[in-house]
Amino acid sequence: MKTTAYFDTIRLRADRRLIKDEWIERVIHSPTHEQSQSDGRIRRWAPIEEMDNRFLRVILLSDGKTVHNAFFDRRFVP
Repeated sequence: MKTTAYFDTIRLRADRRLIKDEWIERVIHSPTHEQSQSDGRIRRWAPIEEMDNRFLRVILLSDGKTVHNAFFDRRFVP
């Protein structure tokens, strides 16, 4: 999985350490929702069953492959 330096740094936070690579890959390849940002980045969401179906948001660079951020999105409503 290709990542940005920002993601590598932010992932060290306690609330982000529990997010597994396999969950990020799942959201990248099988999102239930997707949205493009004005800067070209791509937001993808999917529920993570192992986390009580909380929605994981993964933000990709415009190449659609490089992970820039990933977090459980408390405000997302499907």
